[in-house]
Amino acid sequence: AELTKTRQEAIPQIEERITSMLQELGIDHATFRIQRSKTDDFNEYGLDHVQFLFSANKNIEPEDIARVASGGELSRLMLSLKSLIAETRALPTIIFDEIDSGTSGDIADKMGSIMKAMSDNMQVINITHLPQIASKGDYHYLVYKHDDQDTTHTYIKSLEDQERVREIAKMLSGEELTETALQNAREFLQKS
Repeated sequence: AELTKTRQEAIPQIEERITSMLQELGIDHATFRIQRSKTDDFNEYGLDHVQFLFSANKNIEPEDIARVASGGELSRLMLSLKSLIAETRALPTIIFDEIDSGTSGDIADKMGSIMKAMSDNMQVINITHLPQIASKGDYHYLVYKHDDQDTTHTYIKSLEDQERVREIAKMLSGEELTETALQNAREFLQKS
C-alpha cells in the first residue's frame, strides 16, 4: 500500500518532466504517461502493474511505447528516463551504448548537452558515432579492431588533441579528410 501510494504521488511529476525533456529534444507534441493498474496478487513490484505510454503526435492518445515509438524516439525517451533517474540516485557511472541512434543534427547536439550536464555529477561513458556528441566529452577514446591470421583483436586508444580533431572530422565526412571537415571538427570542439 505504501509503495502504491508513493507511485501515485510520483507519477504526475515524472510524466511532466519526461514530456518536457522530450519536447526539448525535438518531439514538439510529445506526451508521456504512466499507467498504473492493480494486480491480482503480490509480485516483486508490489501490487502494481506499470506501463509507459507515449505519443509523438498532436491530439493522439498515448499508447504502449513498444508499439508506437520509433528508434529515434526510443533513444530520446531512454535518455530522458536515465537522466531523471540519475538526478535521484547517487550513481557513480552511467554508460550509454549508442543511445543516440536514430538522431542527428540539432537533436544529437541537445542529447549531448544533456549527457554533458549529467557528467557534472557522475562519470558518463558514451559510445557514439555522432560528432555532435563525441565533441562534448572531456576525453575521447577510439575503439578499433585489428585482424591477425588467427583472430580479431579489439583495442582502445586515448586521443590527443589533433587525433581527436581528425576523428571528429572522419565522423563528419568519412575517411577522406578535407580542410572543411577538419575546420568543422575544430569548431565542434571549441563550442563544446
